[in-house]
This record gives sequence, structure tokens and C-alpha cells, in this order.
Amino acid sequence: MSETTEIKQACYTGERALFGAHDLHIYHTVFQSGESPLKESRNLSLDTCIFQWKYPLWYAKNIHVTDSTWTEMARAGVWYTDHITVEHSAIAAKKNFRRCHDVILTDVSFADAAETLWECEQVNIHNVTAKGDYFAMNSRDIEVNGLTLYGNYSFDGAKNVTIRNAKLLSKDAFWNSENVTVYDSFISGEYLGWNSKHLTLINCTVESLQGMCYIKDLVMKNCNLINTTLAFEYSTIDVQINGKIDSVYNPAGGTIVADRIDALVLQSDKIDPERTNIVCNDVHPTENIDSVFQNAGITP
Repeated sequence: MSETTEIKQACYTGERALFGAHDLHIYHTVFQSGESPLKESRNLSLDTCIFQWKYPLWYAKNIHVTDSTWTEMARAGVWYTDHITVEHSAIAAKKNFRRCHDVILTDVSFADAAETLWECEQVNIHNVTAKGDYFAMNSRDIEVNGLTLYGNYSFDGAKNVTIRNAKLLSKDAFWNSENVTVYDSFISGEYLGWNSKHLTLINCTVESLQGMCYIKDLVMKNCNLINTTLAFEYSTIDVQINGKIDSVYNPAGGTIVADRIDALVLQSDKIDPERTNIVCNDVHPTENIDSVFQNAGITP
């Protein structure tokens, strides 16, 4: 077993300053100017470090980072890296974590999470706050418990995702995704879940213009819909909604359970109305399509 060497209160400049470093405990250290300071590194513990320039951890393995900071210029910070844990840290740089395997993020804030967590596998997120578009695109095998996200197009193309206790302010969330289950969360944003497969929402509150459309196998259990109009178009569904749904528009088939549906549109020239079972004591079918669109804020 290799011995660990300590580095304390250092300041590194220049490209590839610690290229190929291994078995180090680095703390109270600044990686200042110079790209790729820890490229091809192995078995590192980084404690209270500051990354101030681009590409600090590429092609690395077995990395543990705590109480550390990526400044705005430390963009594309962690790419092609396996087995990395980041805890109690602040990341101001965009495009972090790309094509990584086995990523654990705990108590991390992303000031600019644009294009972060792309094409990653085995990701565990716990108590993370992120702001930026295209978060977690095309990543898979993701476990989330505690995420506040401000950014559109999140989880596009993601597969095998479980999310708990999240707040997602995100237009076009979960597009093209597969096998996503969300528990006990709040989601607000237009066009939720389009073109996805096997999307399940349990104990969630959703606000979405034209939400949950073009979905194969949408399941909603014990959910609330706020100001959600033109929902479920061309989706196959099994949904149980507490309270009312503002409008339902041409679902492809399945079951809708709700207390009230203010406007139900089932156009026989577009879908087979017999394929959708409506369980609701206060439902208002309508053929006035223009009115339904206008109430949703859309010009027909």
C-alpha cells in the first residue's frame, strides 16, 4: 500500500503542475494559473483547496474533495474522471463533470451549472443547489436526494434516475429521458417530460403549460397540478391528481383520476377517446378548442 504524502499551503502555477500525482493529501492550497494541474492523478485527498484555472481534474481516479472552491475560470473542471467525491464545496465554473463515472456530490453549490454533469454514469447527488441550463444531460444511473435547480432543459436524455425532495424550476425538464421516478418534489416549467418513456411522479406538485405530452407510460400518484393546461397530449397515462386539472388535451390512452377537470378535449379525428378512462365527478368536455388555448395563454 502506498504511503500518502502531505502538501500544505502551496500555490501552483504553470500547466500540468502536478501531472500524474498520486497518493497525496493536499490542503490549504491554491492551483492558480496554468491548465490541467492534476491531470492523470490518482488517490488524492484535497481539503480546502482553490482551483482558479481550467481543467484541474481530468483523467483522474479516486479523488476526494472537501471544503474547496472552483472559481469562475476553473471551467470544465472534472472530465473523464472516475470515483470522485466532492463535499461541502462551491463551484462557480460551468461545464463541470463530463463523462465521469461514480460521482458523489454532497452539500455542493453550483453558481453556474450550465452544461454540467453531461454523459456521466453512477451519480449520487445529496443537498445540491445548481443554477444553469442543460443540467445532467444524457447521464444515467442517477440518485438524487435534495436538489434545488434553477435551469431549463434539465435531465434531457437521462436514464435510470431517481429523484427525491427536489425543487426544479426548469422548462423542458426530462425531455427524451427514460426510467425516471420523482418523489416528494416540486416542478415548475413548461413542456415537462416531452418524448420521455416511463416517467413516474409520486407525491409531487407540478406547474406546467402543455406539460406531460408525448410520453410513453406516464404514471402520477397523489400529485397536484397547479395552472397546468393542455396536459397529456398524445401520452399514455395512469394518473391520480388531487384537486383539479385546468385542461386535458387529447391523451393517447389510459386512466385519469381527478376531482375536477375544467376542460376536457378528446378529438376523435386525432385520438381514440374510448382508450382514455376518465374517473371524475366534475368534468367539463368541450369542443371549443380556441377557448381552451386562449385560457392557456396560447393564440390558436
